[in-house]
Amino acid sequence: MKEKNRETIQVFVEGYEDVAFWRGVFDSFETPELRFEISVPPQRNMPKGKKILLSMLPRSSARMLLCVDSDFDHLFDGQTEQSRQVRNSPYMFHTYTYATENYLCYAPSLHNVCVKATKNDTRIFDFERFMADYSRTIYRLFLWYAYSALCSSDHIFILNDFKNSVRIHFLDLEDNGAHTIAWLERQVRHREQTLANKHPKHVDDVERFGIELMHRGVRPEETYLYMHGHTLMDNVVMVILDAVCERLRKMSLERIYASNKDGVALKNEVSNYQNAQRSIRDVLLDNELYTDCPLYHKVKHDIETFLKRK
Repeated sequence: MKEKNRETIQVFVEGYEDVAFWRGVFDSFETPELRFEISVPPQRNMPKGKKILLSMLPRSSARMLLCVDSDFDHLFDGQTEQSRQVRNSPYMFHTYTYATENYLCYAPSLHNVCVKATKNDTRIFDFERFMADYSRTIYRLFLWYAYSALCSSDHIFILNDFKNSVRIHFLDLEDNGAHTIAWLERQVRHREQTLANKHPKHVDDVERFGIELMHRGVRPEETYLYMHGHTLMDNVVMVILDAVCERLRKMSLERIYASNKDGVALKNEVSNYQNAQRSIRDVLLDNELYTDCPLYHKVKHDIETFLKRK
C-alpha cells in the first residue's frame, strides 16, 4: 500500500518479542520512498509462531515479507521439508542464529549489559573467552542434539536432556570461570559417552554431520550462536550475568563506603547508586549491541539483495 507516496512493506514476525529485533534490521533500509511495518500475524484463535508464518508463504510477496527464527533450518540446508521452505522462499528471511535470543546474548555485548545494569564499567570478566570455552565444551552434545532434530528422532537426544546437559548452575569468577568449565566438561563427557553407548549406530553419522556443519560455517567456539535460544539465555547467560553483576555491585558499594563521605551524605550516595540499578534481564532483553556479529551481517545482506531485485 502507499502512504503519501511512500510505499509500505508489511513484515510479519513470529511473536511480539521479535518485533524490536526485526525493526532494528529494517531500520537501515528505510528511505523517503520506502518504509517497513513490523507486526505479528493478525490470526484469530490461532497460536503465533513459525508454523503460522510458514502457512502464510503462499501469500507472501514483495509487499508482504515473513521473518522467522532459523532454529536448525539454516543448518539443515534443505535436508528437511521445512528447511527447504525457509531456504527457497524469496520473501522469507531468517536469523541464521537459532533465534533472536542468541543475538541478545552475543558475547562481545555482554560487558555493556553489565555496565547498564550496575553502572560499573570495571572489566572483571572476559565474556568472549568464556563463551568460546563454553561453546567448545558443549559442541559435541550440540551435534548430537542437532542430528537428533534432523532425524526427527526424539528418542536419541530430546531438548530437555540437551538443556539439562549444557546448563550451568553456577559461575566461579576465579580464572574467568575455569572451574565452571571444568565441571561442565565432566557433565558433557558423561552424557556424550552415554549417547554413544546407547546409540552406537549413529556415532559415525554424528561425525559426518559435524563436518557438514563446519562447511556451513559452524565453528566449535561459536556453538552458542546456534544452540536453543531460551536455553542459552535462561540457563547460561543469565547465570553468568547474575554472578558478574553481583560482584560489580559489591565493588561499587565498597568504593562508596571507602570514600570520605559519612552520615547523610553517605546514605544518600548509597541510595542514589542503588536507585540507578536496572534489572539485568530487562537490560539483556533491550540489548542491541550485536550488530557486529557476522551472522547479523548475513541477514542484512539477504534483505539488501532482495531490495535490489525488487
